[in-house]
Amino acid sequence: MGRVLQFSDVHFGREHADAAAAAVDYAHATPNDLVLITGDITQNGYTNEFDAAARWIKAMPEPVFVTVGNHDVPYWNVLDRLFWPWRRFERATGHPAHDHEFRAEGLMVRGVTTARGWQARLNWSKGVIDLDQTRRAAQALRSAPRSALRILACHHPLVEMIGTPMTGDVIRGKKAAHIFTEAGVDLITTGHTHQPFALPLQAGDQFSYAVGCGTLSHRERGAPPSFNRIDWDENAITVTAMAWEKGSFVDSRAWTLPRRGGAK
Repeated sequence: MGRVLQFSDVHFGREHADAAAAAVDYAHATPNDLVLITGDITQNGYTNEFDAAARWIKAMPEPVFVTVGNHDVPYWNVLDRLFWPWRRFERATGHPAHDHEFRAEGLMVRGVTTARGWQARLNWSKGVIDLDQTRRAAQALRSAPRSALRILACHHPLVEMIGTPMTGDVIRGKKAAHIFTEAGVDLITTGHTHQPFALPLQAGDQFSYAVGCGTLSHRERGAPPSFNRIDWDENAITVTAMAWEKGSFVDSRAWTLPRRGGAK
């Protein structure tokens, strides 16, 4: 019934140039309903990094949906961090940082922002989610047709994934995940950890899944550059991690996730 290609953590400034270029070629060669990019398109939020990211995004086939990551703030500009953390991102991508939405037949995607320009804790790379924004997103996704695939897109995993090399440590993340599962969201797609995964959330009916994406940068954490191909029909969702091996992307690992209401 449909296909989404999920890319994340390209980190322009530290990008894997060959893998990033091949990802664009793959997206053009592979029929899909949406190119989804879940944050950290730059390394330090520099203007030249955003310019490179903008060219890469523009080269992708439409439609494209982009969310912000913690590296998409102007890291070394204190005033921008405090008052205009997403201005460069929005100018470069043409996508809003908040309440972003995509609708098509059989598919709905809603974005929430888990990154912050600054926080009242030492590690500003960690995640925070606003529950008012969560409830708006959940209500919007709940309104999608029952047969549609409902995707929540953000940068940080809302709950911690065992075996990943780093934590998102999202403030109010577990509460938000519960709200999304109660709304019938199928997938919560994220980046940040630089490793792919697809696991059921231990909440609600357990037909909501956390899906993490790898990186297209040289900031590898024990896994090669990769992205996700997400295919679905009325019965199941298949997430395939596409890994960079010997100069091309190959099927690496796949997860089959039963859909709520699908065939038993």
